[in-house]
Amino acid sequence: MVESRSLVAMLPRPVRALPADLAAVFVFVILTNIAVLAPVIRETPLRVPLGLAFVLFVPGYAFIAALFPEAGESPTDESEFERTEEDDPESSLLEAGPLSRDRSGIDGIERVALAFGLSIAITPLLGLVLNFTPWGIRLVPIMIAVSGFTVIATAIAAVRRWELPEDERFQVPYREWYAAGRSEVLEPDTRGDAVLNVVLALSILLAVGSVGYAVMVPPEGEQFSAVYILGEDDDGELVADNYPTEFTQGESQEIILGVDNHEHRTVDYTVVLVEQQVSVEENQSAIEDNETVSVNETVVEEQRELDRFETQLAHNESWHHPHDLEPTMTGEDIRLVWLLYPDGEVPEEPSMESTEYTVHLWVDVNER
Repeated sequence: MVESRSLVAMLPRPVRALPADLAAVFVFVILTNIAVLAPVIRETPLRVPLGLAFVLFVPGYAFIAALFPEAGESPTDESEFERTEEDDPESSLLEAGPLSRDRSGIDGIERVALAFGLSIAITPLLGLVLNFTPWGIRLVPIMIAVSGFTVIATAIAAVRRWELPEDERFQVPYREWYAAGRSEVLEPDTRGDAVLNVVLALSILLAVGSVGYAVMVPPEGEQFSAVYILGEDDDGELVADNYPTEFTQGESQEIILGVDNHEHRTVDYTVVLVEQQVSVEENQSAIEDNETVSVNETVVEEQRELDRFETQLAHNESWHHPHDLEPTMTGEDIRLVWLLYPDGEVPEEPSMESTEYTVHLWVDVNER
């Protein structure tokens, strides 16, 4: 106990004077960033509940705390209204009516409701602003934007509370809640109240457990991998276009290989890059209604392996690998094929028939 007090004493005075709810907001921002961005922790289900609360409640609560640093008052108690009206009927409206309520602040229930509503409005607005920036709507920029907004709003809220007299500042009544809950659970008025309290507690635990399980252990969706190639536009952004298609023998050009993992597990991938000299044969094939059509069949006449790439990806992770293309065959319509093999199971003769994940590019290679 002494050590914990000494550690608290070592903190800067503004930190020690920070209201408990605002300190909890700061801690929640830190924990959420760790759960979402830390290399090992981000793979755990912990990021889901923290992320939901971070997006749907925390920014709005910090904003409301900055707007309303003062304590609000709950609606006037009915007994007080009746007593005032009996004592002085003419002054009842002034003393106990709506005009007598201090409307400079809001109570706890209103804060919670507005926190949810404003969070739902603030987060998309931050995303809209990011959409017009070079960073775009991505995980890291969104985390930085929401965290920055929340921290700034919380700092403003703390300063505004410190400027108020202590008896006018908003405070979360933790001790009153704890005392009331303890009294209700451990000291019920009747045996029936005790039974109802137990049933209510079990119902809450069951509901929280069910929702928590659904969030923490979501059903697995479709399992698949993906392989693709990318080029760069005039601004240096990666796009599914601007591929090199004209080559001179002995010269190379850069292209970017992409692999996505949606297998719901960590996978070792091997990508085999081959070049193929192909020809197209036209066959006759019968179909329905006694009609026939021409069916073109691509035949690989010659194939050479150019390169291999290996990587390991966690679930929902992507890999972009720039590499040089240098075809060795010459002629028109040389086919370059990237063959993706999950778990590194590469056959002796890789082909488009041996894997379901392929991407290809037609190029022309001129002799020197």
